[in-house]
Amino acid sequence: MTVWRILAAAMILGIAVLLRAPLEARPVTHMLVQMPGLALIGALLAPPAFGAGEWNRGGVASLLAAVFAASFWMLPRSIDAAVSDPVVDAAKFVTLPLLTGLPLVVGWRRAHPLLRGFLKAQALSMLGILAFLYTHAPVRICNAYLAEDQFRLGIGFVAVAIALAVLWTVPLLVGEAAPPATGVPIGAG
Repeated sequence: MTVWRILAAAMILGIAVLLRAPLEARPVTHMLVQMPGLALIGALLAPPAFGAGEWNRGGVASLLAAVFAASFWMLPRSIDAAVSDPVVDAAKFVTLPLLTGLPLVVGWRRAHPLLRGFLKAQALSMLGILAFLYTHAPVRICNAYLAEDQFRLGIGFVAVAIALAVLWTVPLLVGEAAPPATGVPIGAG
């Protein structure tokens, strides 16, 4: 772990703490800026050798922990509680880095490409479902926020889904660059 990663994590934590009130004032900044930022802290601080044991073969155990923790923080009830209850808000600051960001990176390093693709597809479909839910719900889902804010969050989920789909698809279409030719025929060396 480099000093730059520790400094970046400390800076993100400082921003998340100091700007807590404005970030939590709107669901778009709460769920699409603060929460991913807190998860990023754990990802930046993940030790390279962590999770290399037999208990985490293929990264499955740590990826399951990350998926369940992230799923908990996607629930409207959890969002409401984080805004209204200081204890739940403090738990968010601890669990998102330690139970989402860190295990996600640790599991991702060891995961088979097929599992990675499956998780990417699941993330996109979940963002689409959340976008539909927040834009089409006839009532407020999160009691801490207004219906207009809820609609904007749904649009934000659509934007994130599109951005991730492009980010994950472009490398597949472009492919990897071929190694430079050395002038030596294959098998001659």
